[in-house]
Amino acid sequence: MSLSHLYRDGEGHMDDDDDERENFEITDWDLQNEFNPNRQRHWQTKEEATYGVWAERDSDEERPSFGGKRARDYSAPVNFISAGLKKGAAEEAELEDSEDEEKPVKQDDFPKDFGPKKLKTGGNFKPSQKGFAGGTKSFMDFGSWERHTKGIGQKLLQKMGYVPGRGLGKNAQGIINPIEAKQRKGKGAVGAYGSERTTQSLQDFPVVDSEEEAEEEFQKELSQWRKDPSGSKKKPKYSYKTVEELKAKGRISKKLAAPQKELSQVKVIDMTGREQKVYYSYSQISHKHNVPDDGLPLPSQQLPQPGKEAKAPGFALPELEHNLQLLIDLTEQEIIQSDRQLQYERDMVVNLSHELEKMSEVLEHEERVIANLSKVLEMVEECERRLQPSCSNPLTLDECARIFETLQDKYYEEYRMSDRVDLAVAIVYPLMKEYFKEWDPLKDCAYGTQVISRWKTLLENDQLLSHGGQDLSADAFHRLIWEVWMPFVRNIVTQWQPRNCDPMVDFLDSWVHIIPVWILDNILDQLIFPKLQKEVENWNPLTDTVPIHSWVHPWLPLMQARLEPLYSPIRSKLSSALQKWHPSDSSAKLILQPWKDVFTPGSWEAFMVKNIVPKLGMCLGELVINPHQQHMDAFYWVIDWEGMISVSSLVGLLEKHFFPKWLQVLCSWLSNSPNYEEITKWYLGWKSMFSDQVLAHPSVKDKFNEALDIMNRAVSSNVGAYMQPGARENIAYLTHTERRKDFQYEAMQERREAENMAQRGIGVAASSVPMNFKDLIETKAEEHNIVFMPVIGKRHEGKQLYTFGRIVIYIDRGVVFVQGEKTWVPTSLQSLIDMAK
Repeated sequence: MSLSHLYRDGEGHMDDDDDERENFEITDWDLQNEFNPNRQRHWQTKEEATYGVWAERDSDEERPSFGGKRARDYSAPVNFISAGLKKGAAEEAELEDSEDEEKPVKQDDFPKDFGPKKLKTGGNFKPSQKGFAGGTKSFMDFGSWERHTKGIGQKLLQKMGYVPGRGLGKNAQGIINPIEAKQRKGKGAVGAYGSERTTQSLQDFPVVDSEEEAEEEFQKELSQWRKDPSGSKKKPKYSYKTVEELKAKGRISKKLAAPQKELSQVKVIDMTGREQKVYYSYSQISHKHNVPDDGLPLPSQQLPQPGKEAKAPGFALPELEHNLQLLIDLTEQEIIQSDRQLQYERDMVVNLSHELEKMSEVLEHEERVIANLSKVLEMVEECERRLQPSCSNPLTLDECARIFETLQDKYYEEYRMSDRVDLAVAIVYPLMKEYFKEWDPLKDCAYGTQVISRWKTLLENDQLLSHGGQDLSADAFHRLIWEVWMPFVRNIVTQWQPRNCDPMVDFLDSWVHIIPVWILDNILDQLIFPKLQKEVENWNPLTDTVPIHSWVHPWLPLMQARLEPLYSPIRSKLSSALQKWHPSDSSAKLILQPWKDVFTPGSWEAFMVKNIVPKLGMCLGELVINPHQQHMDAFYWVIDWEGMISVSSLVGLLEKHFFPKWLQVLCSWLSNSPNYEEITKWYLGWKSMFSDQVLAHPSVKDKFNEALDIMNRAVSSNVGAYMQPGARENIAYLTHTERRKDFQYEAMQERREAENMAQRGIGVAASSVPMNFKDLIETKAEEHNIVFMPVIGKRHEGKQLYTFGRIVIYIDRGVVFVQGEKTWVPTSLQSLIDMAK
């Protein structure tokens, strides 16, 4: 594409100013010849392709010009020519009439000579070729060339289902007419002159064209820069603000934080205009108006065009406008400020009304409290008056209890907040001392239990520890028991004989659920245990006719592990008494049997092994086994201790002192032509002397099986000239029967153990995952034989108190708390078990 066309004048000659100048912009000739195959082309030589602009050219090879352009002289100096286009006459006329009213112009109405002038070109470009490039050829005779052929294309289409006059495709969805071309009006880019869609495209594709909307938007924006085409002067528009709008604006601007209010008072210097201005708040900047200055030209004060007079400015009084605007602003601010003050006063009225309601409620509450306190004071003064010795109607304990119940039911808050300890000391204690003055706890152990239980509900402080004996001044009931009830108990315990334990045990059993835990502990540790300890030291098992367990064991439910220090001296005294004992004396068993479940298994077994087993072994050693004349007294003496000593100890005695002699007698009997029926009866008779538990022991079972083997060998051998008829069969039957019994007993034991294991497994599986922490503690207490039960009516901070052995605990959110010296201490479960043991 050639870009070296020159401007020519109307006669076809080049201008002098355009000599040696090439214009590189795209012209109409370039656009029309872009697809022209017959235009003149300059073929690039190999040297030009290699060296580009530095290639050497001969004068004959220069590109031919369109009008005899002379060769350039590159040795001449460079002359810079001003760029731009020469204005046409129409443009100059438009500048002269700039003050005239302008009409809105559409992009489609732009003049064709608006922009670069059309270049006149030469060359051999034919006029017929313009139609090819512009695309203006008509398509009315489209396909008419088929009349010069045999029509093979039309025939092929018809064979494939084509119907003339309809579109191609299965559903005839193709377009019927060929694509039309639309010539652009000017030289601008695509879309610069509006929509370029043809009538055919609008019919075939009826879609909303966004270009029309863009055109409307363009005209709308363009009209903003044009004057009113009617030329009439616009009427001034006035904006009015109502009072409600000003109030709404004031409420919105009121939402300022404290830092913003401080910033609103900052001095601001405005240097955006020609002169420096000072504002004393940011709000003044937001409300300022552009006041025209004298030095600035008004819109009507444009530079006059040549030959036209300048128009005089209209009504312009900037100072007056400024003052009027200032008055308007001040009025607005006054309205806004008045609205704010009114709203503030309304809010204050609402706030004060709420405060008045609250104060009225507080006043009513205080009046009720004063009235209740007055009534309570009257009741207390009445009680004090009736307590005087000179009163004709003295106060009784039942009447005093009813007065306290009234205080607790009707005036609970005042009763709870009052000092119940001082009140009870002044009123209840004298009456309680008078009530228990003639009381003997050992004769009437239940005397006063109902009265004390009634006063317990009235005086006990639920917020304090029920066993915290360190703070008697905080709980009236604990102080009542300690100062009024305890002196009677101390007096009676000092006169009490430990061997007469039943009255004292009954007395404490009657009061154990009423008195505080720490008072019960004090009675057992400081009063009862020393008396028992002293009595155990004075006890002599050889001379005392009353067994020691008859006056010690009744204290086990109350004292439990507190009696452990007494067991060691008791075992020592019993051991001394058994030194000269013989198994024929059955009184020892009667004395020792109650202590089997009291002593620990280890200490009991050690006591038996040390004091009883040797005497039983000596007795078995003296036993004489004679099948013809057997004395069984010594054997009975030993077997009688089977429940007292362990099975292993008894089996050891039998293995050492009985079975060797018994097997020896059997062998000697079998070697002297015995009667096997008698031997069978003798064998079964001795076996029936033992219990199933002893017979199930492997050592005892082996000894009896050994005896059967000896009898089988005796009947199987040929020793002796005479053999009793049927002896071999009888012994074989006996052996088979005994071993079947053993097998059945073992199977039954295995089945019983399996059932026990299954039940234990079910129980373990059911209890292996406790539902909560309390269930876990209960499970551990069962495993270690520790009493775990709730203390009835005792709570600490709303939590139920429990006894774990001798320890009082409570559970809070999965943690066990144990009472320390002054406070509750959290502890682990294992530490709790160790302390309880």
